[in-house]
Amino acid sequence: MVSVLMINAQGIMISVQGCDYFLSYNRIPWMQDAPIRSVLNVQMSGPDAIEWPDLDVDLEIESLRHPERYPLVIKRNAMDFVGA
Repeated sequence: MVSVLMINAQGIMISVQGCDYFLSYNRIPWMQDAPIRSVLNVQMSGPDAIEWPDLDVDLEIESLRHPERYPLVIKRNAMDFVGA
């Protein structure tokens, strides 16, 4: 089970399978300006992941437990630079 416990200016506190995690906007910047309704719409995506379907965001539970093992990397492709 997953639920949002709190939303504030620094991030989002969620509870996943009985454990609480704080997701800083520094770590998940794409959620900072998301509508509250969309942030609250979180669900389990199988036994090892959660998802925000309205935001097209998926996170592995392991990445919540050990964020240092999952550095944020933005992958670019050639289409990102067309017309630049």
